[in-house]
Amino acid sequence: MIDVLYFAWVRERIGVPREQVATDAATVAELIEELKAREERYALAFSDLRALRVAVDQELTDFDASLAGAREIAFFPPMTGG
Repeated sequence: MIDVLYFAWVRERIGVPREQVATDAATVAELIEELKAREERYALAFSDLRALRVAVDQELTDFDASLAGAREIAFFPPMTGG
């Protein structure tokens, strides 16, 4: 099981702030494909990956990052400075 966290509009579209997911995905991209196949709300949230950032175990990374040994994945929109 892996903890998946959703922030800002990603959380609003999916409807939950976090969930535990059983997955065989090897990469973040594979996990996204599994989630998109679940329900339309996931497909909508992950429809444009250019509008998303991801962190694996609280480290910013790319969608091709490995999930080996990962405990937490977080999805959020790009952050702006201020």
